[in-house]
Parts: sequence; structure tokens; C-alpha cells
Amino acid sequence: MLFNPGTWLAACCALGALMLWWAPPLGRWLVAIGSIGFLLVLVLPLDQWALAPLENRFPIPPADAPVAGIIVLGGTIDSALSADRDMPSLGDSAERLTHFVALARAHPEARLVFTGGSGSDRTTLPEADGARILLQSLGLPPDRVIYEAASRTTWENAVLTRERVHPTAGETWLLITSAAHMPRSVGAFRQAGWHVLADPVGYKTFRDPSALSPRGFGKRMVLLDIAAHEWIGLVAYRLQGRSDAWFPSPIPPPAPPVASR
Repeated sequence: MLFNPGTWLAACCALGALMLWWAPPLGRWLVAIGSIGFLLVLVLPLDQWALAPLENRFPIPPADAPVAGIIVLGGTIDSALSADRDMPSLGDSAERLTHFVALARAHPEARLVFTGGSGSDRTTLPEADGARILLQSLGLPPDRVIYEAASRTTWENAVLTRERVHPTAGETWLLITSAAHMPRSVGAFRQAGWHVLADPVGYKTFRDPSALSPRGFGKRMVLLDIAAHEWIGLVAYRLQGRSDAWFPSPIPPPAPPVASR
């Protein structure tokens, strides 16, 4: 939260208002910076400009691509709310699961994997538990989907899923996640030694990023914060050795040997 643009702009306004009592010139500058920042978010498509490069990085794969397996990343279910209400509660990334179900029906021969544990300190309930209930209610047989419930980060999604399914060389595995999250996800899977085929969903930007967004101010701030989270995540993953590139390309590097089952 400390790196979110909304947090910084709100902090400038709040701190500036307090500083008006002790250091008026500095206070006025801080209030001006925060207010101008919020105004720019309101009148310019900053959220589109920040998100579009992430979402447009990987194209949608051809529908007739041979598929050995399909992986969907967690981040779709609010585990804390699901535990409190005793039913799966979907968030803004629900397209991941709906697309996963559609592909599972289109490729009955494909192996299916849901990967997602608990990435929140609010609950220890793995997200995979809620996904299991939801996917079964949508018609997927319980024995067809492999549920990886220990991962807490995108990097652990890649490492633990690869250890769980042991893909073989030459297999095509589709990776489903939100379009903005796809560059960091693909970079993590490649660094883990697995060259997956990106299948992005959940777009939040228009094809023309300069188009005026009909969204309200609050939604624009949310999308701008999402973009900042992903751009910072790309840098952090590269510095930590968890991604194969600063901004992973849709053209993969030569694939390393993959362990056989």
C-alpha cells in the first residue's frame, strides 16, 4: 500500500493540511501536489496509459492450439470473506475461473490445475478450497482438477505447480491469469523452467489507451494502483531472481530441458 499512487496523493493532501499550521509554504505545496495528482487522474486516462502496456504484452493464443494442460492462477476468491459467509466469494478477477471452465470443456483431454493458497494474513483458508467448491458446482468433476493449495505468491504458483504436475518437454500448457498480471506470471514460470503459453483474461483497458474512460474517479484510482503494483512487482521479481526478464516478451527464449515424469 505504501507504493500505491493513491496512498501517496492522499498522504500529500493530509500531511499538507496539517503542515499549514506549522509550515504554511510547505503545506500549500503538499496540498497542491496531492490535489493536482487527483485532478490528473480524473481528467486524463492515466489508468489506461499505465495498464495498457501490461495488458497488451501477450496476445490471446489461437483457439486451435494443442493443449496438454491448463493452469489458472489464484487471486479470484476472497478467502476471508468466503470463510465468514460459508460460500465462495469472487473478486474482480472472476474471469480467470469462468475462462478456465470454458477451456476445460473445450479440451476434455487436458490436465487441469488451480494454484492458489492463502496470500493474506486475514485467513489461513487456502483459496484452492473455495475454488474446489465453486468449480464442482460449475460442472467440473472433482477428480479432474489438481488443486495446489500451498502457494502464497506468483513465484510459488510457478514453482509448486511445476513440482506437482511434472510437465514434459514439448507439451503446451496454457496459463490463465489477468492480462495485467500476465507479464510477471510468465516471467516467473519461465524462471522456474516452464515455458507456458499465455492466455490472458480480465482486461481493464480499451484497445485505444487514449480513449476517455467512462469509469468514475474511484475506479480509475483502483486501476492505477493495480498498474503500480504490477510494474513494481516486475522490478522486484527481476531483482529477486524470480523472473527471466525485466519485462517478459511474448517471444520466449530457448526453452531449457524439462524434467520427464
